[in-house]
Amino acid sequence: MIIVNNRQSWVDGIVSIQLKNIINGELKMNDLTTGIGFALVAGVMLGLYALPQKYTQGFKEENTWGLFFMLTMFVVPLIATLSIMKGPMAIFSAISSDVLMTMVGASILWGIGVMMWGKAIHHIGVSLGFSLFIGTVILVGSLLPFFVDTVPQGNALIAIVLGLFFVLLGVIANGRAGILRERGKVVDENSDDSTGSMVKGIVIAVVGGLLATGFSLANAVGRPPLHQASMAQGNPEWVTALAVMFPIFLSGGVVMAGYFAWQLTRKKAWPSFKTPHFAKNLGLIFIMAFFHYAASAVFAYAAFKLGASGNTVGYAIFNTACVVTAIVSGIISGEWQAAPANARKTMYLGLASMVVGILIISVGNTF
Repeated sequence: MIIVNNRQSWVDGIVSIQLKNIINGELKMNDLTTGIGFALVAGVMLGLYALPQKYTQGFKEENTWGLFFMLTMFVVPLIATLSIMKGPMAIFSAISSDVLMTMVGASILWGIGVMMWGKAIHHIGVSLGFSLFIGTVILVGSLLPFFVDTVPQGNALIAIVLGLFFVLLGVIANGRAGILRERGKVVDENSDDSTGSMVKGIVIAVVGGLLATGFSLANAVGRPPLHQASMAQGNPEWVTALAVMFPIFLSGGVVMAGYFAWQLTRKKAWPSFKTPHFAKNLGLIFIMAFFHYAASAVFAYAAFKLGASGNTVGYAIFNTACVVTAIVSGIISGEWQAAPANARKTMYLGLASMVVGILIISVGNTF
């Protein structure tokens, strides 16, 4: 009888362990699915956020983007943080000064990088500037968290690196497609499409992309302690994303605010804010600001749900989805309609390669 009871106890123990493993596996898979899904949503939001600016009236470019950065870097984060987060002062005061200073420094570099991206587009166009900038961001920004978080081991690391390789190939192909498209156009002798301007634009795009990876570093460094501090105040897990974005956006916003204040003054564009279309423009730009901020916050939450390699996997998916969305929207809007056939084929190849890279990275994170 004792033997039967012991055997039954042993069987019950095995069943209990198996059920626990199944439950843990399901929970892990749910987190992965949620994380990948939110990373894709964040990328789509970022890829579409700028569309409303096409419908503003009476504003110069400096008015539109100056107001946008003011809203997305200061107003929206303040509203979201103060209205949703419990105990914001207690949360940020609980973080060590070293962590906050690292986040601030990395965020300032991110702000400078975004400004350089705009300059690069002026020299080499949207397609090439976008591909080179985001390509650098994906490659460096996805690998950078390995120096902060736990490095994946074995098959997971191999799969992530292989996926990043396909993403990089896709970005290069998209850059090549942009060059082929520009070659198919009639070049104005007075335009910025000279060899010197092209080289200058490429350098600016790559350097800007390197600096913009400060966003990934700030997120990787600040997320763990901010998550603990946020949970201690009784906030749900997803609120951690707001806590992470707050110092990043405010720090990067200082750089952007200074730059556009200088541009508005230099271009004498301040009077353009008095346009009768201001109310409509403000509404459209606020939508842009909300989508831009929400995309970054959703990415931070996705990185958290993806676990130890979330900043690498989530960052690659987030930025690749952004590029894919921007390219597809460009196709739909007719941006590539007049492009040569070889340019379109190269662009489609790049798009497919980036999607394959996302799939490999997503599967690799389950190993």
